[in-house]
Amino acid sequence: MLSLIVKALNKTNNISRSTYLWNAINSGLSAALFPVILLVVKRTNGVYDAGIYSIAFAVAALMLFVGQYGLRRFQSSDINEKYTFREYHGMRFITCGVMIIASAGYCFYGILFRDYGWDKFTIIFLICLLKVIQAYADVLHGHMQQKGRLDVAAKASAVRFLAELVSCCTALILTHDLLLSSVICILVSLTVLLLTSVNAARDYCDTLRPSIGAGKFRMLLIEGFPLFLSLFLNMYISNAPKYAIDAHLTEEIQTYYNVLFMPAFVIQLIAYFIFNPILTTYAKLWLSEKREDYRKLCRLIRRQCLILLGLTALAVLVALTIGIPVLAFIFDLDLTGHRIDLAILMVGGGAMAYGVFFNYVITIIREQLFLLISYGIAAIAALVLSGPFVVHAGITGASLLYAVLMCVLAALLGAVLLWKLRAGKKNLR
Repeated sequence: MLSLIVKALNKTNNISRSTYLWNAINSGLSAALFPVILLVVKRTNGVYDAGIYSIAFAVAALMLFVGQYGLRRFQSSDINEKYTFREYHGMRFITCGVMIIASAGYCFYGILFRDYGWDKFTIIFLICLLKVIQAYADVLHGHMQQKGRLDVAAKASAVRFLAELVSCCTALILTHDLLLSSVICILVSLTVLLLTSVNAARDYCDTLRPSIGAGKFRMLLIEGFPLFLSLFLNMYISNAPKYAIDAHLTEEIQTYYNVLFMPAFVIQLIAYFIFNPILTTYAKLWLSEKREDYRKLCRLIRRQCLILLGLTALAVLVALTIGIPVLAFIFDLDLTGHRIDLAILMVGGGAMAYGVFFNYVITIIREQLFLLISYGIAAIAALVLSGPFVVHAGITGASLLYAVLMCVLAALLGAVLLWKLRAGKKNLR
């Protein structure tokens, strides 16, 4: 059976076409995971449990970057193989362990300082464990992408996301128990990981045995740290309104904000879908140091920026017309008076997509320090502004906070990218 699964994952008549197709399917399922489960939780368990699930997902998304340590983009664009897969693999075992410890630490912090109950503690920790599985799968998928088979990684990831979605929703409908449903989801996800990602990875590496040599580990730790910290801060910045609501307001308000935030979250995931397949291509164009390749890279960057502009404009238009009625119908919530809040969040989602794209390109040209500086400035702004915005203006304040932070971040990263591209032009042949 294992060989049949590998054969199915590798089967394709056109790798490039298969990559785009399955990356789209994978991104769609990834985008659907949070909103669909949130919808089912709200319908089966009510607004309060939906609020708990919302903050659990936000915390787990933050912890995911601890497990990944920002190395996926570095690994998949490491076309000269500065580090071996065994070294990336060994690093991932360590970072996933740290992720588990950090997740437990956050949950105990909630118990001690935020009046978390043990039910909320347990749900948050379980969703973090679910993301540990994703963090581990990421290093296997990064190696497949490095070897030109992102389609195989996308297939394996899509199957796992679908299994998580179906198992969790089915368990919720049958049991109305969020804790039990989370446990079932973890067990199903782990099983699918072993049958797909781990099973398929054996075809692309000599061994799955990790290597944790002190010298290479230290180099990876140093090179990856700016990427990790910038991505970690990026997730903190984008979720700062949710953390502020968790600290100052109620679970019910958390649910309302997350329902409104859903379309902005989808824009972000669509951006990942657009950019992920082109990462290796961009790296090759940059490393060639030829003037014609540099011009092609600049044309591709301009084209992606125009695509994002159109996507953002469409999102704002939908928000101002049918957005509120559709969300209200789907989630069975009274969202009257939140039309402008939704439009503001769409602007923020578009700015977030620009930030993601600029981050990708800056990573390729290996200027991680400037990423760190940009995210550090935006994170300080988030830390200072979060409380006042949310306490004084509620959901509207949270929406404005998100849009302001994303626009500041996109502007900073865009300026860095423009500067570095112009500087790199001087060294072309």
